[in-house]
Amino acid sequence: MKLSGIFAAIPTPFDHNGDIYRVKIEHNLSRWNAYGLAGYVVGSWVGEGPLLAHDEKLAVWELSAKSAAPGRTLIADVGVEGVREAADLAAAAARLGYHAVCAGGPRWYSGSQTLFFRALADRSPIPVIVIDQDAGAVAQLSQHPNIAGAVVNTGAIGEIAVRAGFQLLAGSAGCLWDALRNGAQGAVLGFAAASPYAAIAVWEAFRTREEEAGLDWQNRISQAAELVYGVPGLKYAMDLNGYYGGPPRLPLVPVSMEARAEIAQAFEGFSGKT
Repeated sequence: MKLSGIFAAIPTPFDHNGDIYRVKIEHNLSRWNAYGLAGYVVGSWVGEGPLLAHDEKLAVWELSAKSAAPGRTLIADVGVEGVREAADLAAAAARLGYHAVCAGGPRWYSGSQTLFFRALADRSPIPVIVIDQDAGAVAQLSQHPNIAGAVVNTGAIGEIAVRAGFQLLAGSAGCLWDALRNGAQGAVLGFAAASPYAAIAVWEAFRTREEEAGLDWQNRISQAAELVYGVPGLKYAMDLNGYYGGPPRLPLVPVSMEARAEIAQAFEGFSGKT
């Protein structure tokens, strides 16, 4: 499969009772579909995936798949502790029309991460994308034929030795330009859920070799990206830009009034383009 361009890691909308706000999933995707996003990552930590029950995760995946525009690549996050459950989730995602799954590996059993990914890739009916592993692990895992790529949170992507055809994606808006220059084929960004236009502008400037424009956009998004790191800040930024962010699910809490003022100021420079 081809991984190229900007993929939005999308938050999960909740109402003020903490229930999934289904109509807002449709609302957000209808707006994101208007931009040139390559696809969507659904149910990751940005989507508060660890806070979703199994049936809730499947419901969010299903509605997101139905609401996404044709041609968008759909990636479901199946990050759990055990291979068996992750593989079951991967099979469910495939049935719902997803093109790939991603995972960050076990948290409690961190010494088993490489084995986790290999075993998941052996069992998954669709390709696996590795998230947030060190360069050595990514290089090893790239040899598996059903592991299609990795999301790496560093600009030094070019230093990772991977097999031909293995695709590397940036995982941070703050180092997006550097990552693209160093060999990233695209990026998976929570920031793109709040401002797809700005994220895509960096990608398009790189693609068309307009370095001055690319650096300008990178400078403009860096401060905003830093401020919205974390789900509550990202959701507030979405609210500012006409999407539905809404409240995070407990134990996460909304950002403070001071943080809201800082986020609003950071997004003023985008001239209404989201």
